Amino acid sequence: MELKENSHALSGADGFYNASFQNNSEDEVINEEGLRNNSLRSRNLQNSDAVQSDPEDTHINIESDQHKNKHDSVAEKTFLQGYLERKYDEVCDFCKKYKTRIRYVIYGILIAVYLVIVIAACVLNFQRALALFVLTLLAIFFICWDSLMARHEDKIAEFFSPCERFLKQQWFWLKWVVWIALIAAIICWLIFDTARQGTNQLISFGGLVMYLLLTLIFSKYPTKVAWRPVFWGIGLQFILGLVTLRTKAGFDVFNWLGRQIQIFLEYSDNGAKFVFGEKYTDHFFAFKVLPIVIFFSTVMSMLYHVGFMQWLIKKVGWIMQVTLGTSPVESLVAAGNIFVGQTESPLLVRPYLPYVTKSELHSIMTSGFATIAGSVLGAYISFGVSASHLLTASVMSAPASLAISKLFWPETKIPQITLKSGIKMEKGDSKNLLEAASQGASASIPLVANIAVNLIAFLALLSFVDSALSWLGNMFNYPQLNFEIICAYVFMPFSFMMGVDWEDSFIVGGLLGYKTFFNEFVAYERLSTLIHLREKGGPVFIDGVKQYMTIRSETIATYALCGFANFGSLGLVIGGLTSIAPSKKRDIAGTAFRAMIAGTVACFMTACIAGILSVPVVEVPCHILLGDAFNATNLPSNTTEVVGCCQDLFSSTSANNSQEIFLGGNYSLRSLRGCCQILDSPTFNCSWTTPLF
Repeated sequence: MELKENSHALSGADGFYNASFQNNSEDEVINEEGLRNNSLRSRNLQNSDAVQSDPEDTHINIESDQHKNKHDSVAEKTFLQGYLERKYDEVCDFCKKYKTRIRYVIYGILIAVYLVIVIAACVLNFQRALALFVLTLLAIFFICWDSLMARHEDKIAEFFSPCERFLKQQWFWLKWVVWIALIAAIICWLIFDTARQGTNQLISFGGLVMYLLLTLIFSKYPTKVAWRPVFWGIGLQFILGLVTLRTKAGFDVFNWLGRQIQIFLEYSDNGAKFVFGEKYTDHFFAFKVLPIVIFFSTVMSMLYHVGFMQWLIKKVGWIMQVTLGTSPVESLVAAGNIFVGQTESPLLVRPYLPYVTKSELHSIMTSGFATIAGSVLGAYISFGVSASHLLTASVMSAPASLAISKLFWPETKIPQITLKSGIKMEKGDSKNLLEAASQGASASIPLVANIAVNLIAFLALLSFVDSALSWLGNMFNYPQLNFEIICAYVFMPFSFMMGVDWEDSFIVGGLLGYKTFFNEFVAYERLSTLIHLREKGGPVFIDGVKQYMTIRSETIATYALCGFANFGSLGLVIGGLTSIAPSKKRDIAGTAFRAMIAGTVACFMTACIAGILSVPVVEVPCHILLGDAFNATNLPSNTTEVVGCCQDLFSSTSANNSQEIFLGGNYSLRSLRGCCQILDSPTFNCSWTTPLF
């Protein structure tokens, strides 16, 4: 009775039966039993494992342990790698954030190290470090100038704007004062200089006036000539010639540059010797001259990659643009032609070529015909032609080309490209310096091949023409008739009006014919032969034919030949410019021949300036000059003539057989010892000589 009441109470107070509660109670009982069974089963398994150990199970457990350890090491490595990557990203973010400051710090350290080196070199021996000191000052000046102009160009222009406005307002009467003063200065200078130097300068001045008048007569538009570029171009020519030919500082600078270029070009001998063998100089032109073209092309490509050539060309082009008033395109191309060839310089302004006028196109081609490329400059120097004169001629012909171009084909339209400083120059596609060097060497292959095949073809053709002319002349009892004689008679008046001695004008006329109808390589090779004959001091006349010229005539001829104005280059320019600017094909073909004539006249004008400014040289053989100099009681001063003769003496011999050469040759041991005291030549062994005094 009591049990029933308790069960009823559990079922609910109101007598309702709770089935779920009953089921939960049963499940709990079942779960408790299952847990007890599982625990018993697990203990039995552990006991069985302890009693019986299967090898396969052991192997599986070992592999699982190794996998677990490997997983732990990978996790640790992943964590370490993630840590390094985070630190690397932090460093990269820091460098990106402060890259400008980091770059300035690195530049500052490098500049400081360089300045320390320069100061140390100057302290040890200032005379020896003078060139490095001057180059450093020039670099500092131009860096400061570029930085100043980039930041404050507008303020500087605003500061000088009152002066510009004053000149524009008063220019009507100021220009007459300037012209009268300039004409009076030229007349006075000619009078005093002629009284001191002789009358040869007057002939050169007359030739300059003659070429200007002839160009004006045959001008495309004689009544529309703008005289500012003409007179400023001639003025820049005269100033450059005056600095290099009449001032000691200018002559020494260009003479030093010429010697450095010669030394620099001699490094190509190492590559030529390795490729062609020890006797590579036996084939002088192929294995000595042409490798110089390859070497120079490589160096120029590297300078273009670092941006130095673009910077230099922009500076020279800016000077000509400001002074001559020419457009930016033609000024940059004229400046570029000082350093590169006539087909390479237009590439500097390739995007602007479709928009140039006919007069600008004529100027571009004229500057290419009037100058030579830096790569072939080294080849002409290797012939034995004066390096300083070649450098001066290359620089002087750039403003002369613009002057003659604007006189021969005046500008009649408004140029579309009028940017003063924002014009962009084409750059190479090389990724680094080594690729630029490789591209420069590869780019010289067509140039070297073109030079070689043209010389083979032209010299063979010249031999055939001479043979044919001799056969024809033999019918009239004149078998010595040849191409050089015909050219000599044609160009003889032009060479004489440049200031060449009358006795030498016939020879220079022949050289001009070679240069015009063949190329300048043939002419310079012939000129080098004449220079070597003069230096040997042989007889001047053999069978009534003059064997060599005076130094003055050689100098004028060097300037007159310094250009690409020949019929071979005519086709090269037309083809090159047409490929760059196809839309200007008709204009290029129509102006090319006039541009070649203008380039020839520009070279002749440069020769006239050289004839006006060149100083007569007393032609004394070097062995006599050195003998007279070192027979004095005191060591002579380092005059240009003595230093030049000593350099020729050292370069023409070797240290191994110096004693035999001087004891049995024209030079005495006294001259050798004197030169050893004046010059510390690295190519000559002076250790065996005894002191002179």
